Amino acid sequence: MYSATTLIIVILIYMTLLFLIALLVERNNANRVKPHTPALVYALSITVYATSWTYYGSVEFATESGLLFFAIYIGAILAIFSWWTVLRRMVRIKEAYHITSIADFISARYNRSELVAALVTMIALIGIVPYIALQLKAVTQSFAVVAGIEAQSQMGQLGGALVPLGMIAFTILFGARKLDPTERHLGVMTVLAVQGVVKLLAFLAIGLFVTYGIYDGFSDIFQRIHYAGFPRLVSIQIPEGSSMLHWFTLVILGAASIQCLPRQFHATVVENATERHIVPAMWILPSYLILIGLFVIPIAAAGLIKGLPREQADSFVLLLPQYAGVDWLSLVGFIGGFSAATGMVILSAMTLSTMATNHLLLPLLERLGPLSFLRGYLLHCRWVMIGLLIGSGYWFSVEFSDSYMLVAMGIISFVAIFQFVPAMFGGLFWHKGNRVGAIAGLCAGFLIWFYTLLLPTFVGHGLPPEILTEGPWGIHWLRPHHLFGLEGLSSVSHSTFWSLLFNLGAYIAGSLLYNPPKHERNQRSEFMNALVAGSARYHGRATGLDAYIPFHGKLDEATRLLLDYLPQEKAESTIQQIIEELHIDSKEYLTIIELLEFHRMLEHALSGSIGSASAHQVMEKTIRYSERETRDLHAIYSHIQTELQAQPEHDQAPSNQRRDPDQGLSFVEQLQQRIDELEQQLEQQQQQLGHLQKRLDHSDQKLFDQRVVNQKQLQELENLRQQTNSKN
Repeated sequence: MYSATTLIIVILIYMTLLFLIALLVERNNANRVKPHTPALVYALSITVYATSWTYYGSVEFATESGLLFFAIYIGAILAIFSWWTVLRRMVRIKEAYHITSIADFISARYNRSELVAALVTMIALIGIVPYIALQLKAVTQSFAVVAGIEAQSQMGQLGGALVPLGMIAFTILFGARKLDPTERHLGVMTVLAVQGVVKLLAFLAIGLFVTYGIYDGFSDIFQRIHYAGFPRLVSIQIPEGSSMLHWFTLVILGAASIQCLPRQFHATVVENATERHIVPAMWILPSYLILIGLFVIPIAAAGLIKGLPREQADSFVLLLPQYAGVDWLSLVGFIGGFSAATGMVILSAMTLSTMATNHLLLPLLERLGPLSFLRGYLLHCRWVMIGLLIGSGYWFSVEFSDSYMLVAMGIISFVAIFQFVPAMFGGLFWHKGNRVGAIAGLCAGFLIWFYTLLLPTFVGHGLPPEILTEGPWGIHWLRPHHLFGLEGLSSVSHSTFWSLLFNLGAYIAGSLLYNPPKHERNQRSEFMNALVAGSARYHGRATGLDAYIPFHGKLDEATRLLLDYLPQEKAESTIQQIIEELHIDSKEYLTIIELLEFHRMLEHALSGSIGSASAHQVMEKTIRYSERETRDLHAIYSHIQTELQAQPEHDQAPSNQRRDPDQGLSFVEQLQQRIDELEQQLEQQQQQLGHLQKRLDHSDQKLFDQRVVNQKQLQELENLRQQTNSKN
């Protein structure tokens, strides 16, 4: 064993090395115009997914449920295989809308709703802060194991307190140094990549030592498992009273967590520099998860066979080297677990502070006049938020150190984050999803999760145990773990089932029952367009300002048009003159406004040769616009038309009347409302025209019928005349 002082020195040295690595990387990229994260660093930084809950908790999970621990890994790997379709869409949206977090991403789909972003942020905070506490508890507990002291001792508390302080300093210096959180945090990502390598090598070192140092390989361990009477270690053990649905639930939660956890979204989406990095990540990350899970069963089996207490199964990684007298390997294992915990805390604090500042604090400052001055200190507010998040996590770990809630917080957090799935992926793949549906789904899912999974963890901390056995107010079918009388499921499967049912049902019902206004439908269309637009050239700017139209194709089209009416030399000189006047000679892509001006000048040039009327007709017959170009043109024309129709009202306003500043912020919304009014008028006019057309058709039909009757009567009259003449 090592003394507590030695371990504190080791922690300080390791943290200093991480600081130096981050500082070196930041300085090397400081002079680059566009810093670029290497593909390997990007892929390894995503391994922040493997936290101390993975590093220590997987062994504990395996001692109770055998191979069931790997279900979460299977779900994550299956989700990774879909990244070329799913993650690439998210990266394009991030590039288009300058996305800063998962709350920003989801709200961007639903008309940039502040309420949607706030709900996502609140769910993330409530679900993740106790998970941060779990990481800090793991550090404190592993510190005590390696030092051979009690975690509650003075030195144990000192070691546990130094860690969050170092994390706060590191996160502020390298994760929140600038206000724009979409910038590349190369220092942080490199540190996360290094920590990913460290925890993997440490776990593999202990696994190899146990498998080939203490025993004679996998076959020897599996034989001992059989003889020692631990067959559950090599089988899937479903919790008592549960069904195989529990295994399927863990697979689903694993798939959702690797994409929806705020820290994972930041690492995979916000920090992504190019779509090409997704491909190497798709094989590096699954390989990593398989390797880190390879020795879980041997370590769990070795601990049980050696007679180590089962309640200390989460410390087998550290206790087995100590048992064999190889203390330095125990120290290596401690560094690996320390890396797993600190990486998660640093990135989670960085992302959650951004979400809390942008979607909770800033809207509050906008509404509270006396606090509006803080808008100029948002970066400092983010620093304070980082301190509060990590500090509250540390407080939580101390106050609830022996609580079931902290032990189970890993899987509870996964179920909380699972509530993002309907709104997030429904928005990506279902065009009818809207803001009301997202709000209804998030609220319903969160309330069910809180009631069925989080609330029972407070039993013994102010909540009477009768609520679990008899239900609130004695209502039996409202028991949190058996809601509506559903039996035979584990608490996790039970909560996941009901929260998904209510969440998805509310999302679909709200989306179908609510008819969004035109501006929300336009935002939905822009969001969907960004999914298919190349991230390198699409930036989600206002209609008319996106340079997404290939100029080469439009240039060839214009040249062919002029060659039909002008000599080649004249046609080429005319095109060149237009290009120079518009200053687009060096551009590869045009905006819709530039294209419109290019075609206007082209028609003007052609009018000098064939006349304006003919030139206009030729342009209409020859020039073609894509579906998106047509939609953008309609949007621009609608705004112009609305502004022109509203102009007389503005002209009649008193000259000394000043516009309310708040109205300027809603100018676009006012324009869109005017467009909706005009569209309703147009629809009414079209209905009237349709009614008149029906009346006209009916009159024409009656006239036609009358003509037929008249013709028939004339024919009969002519026949009578001929008969009369023949008789005479």
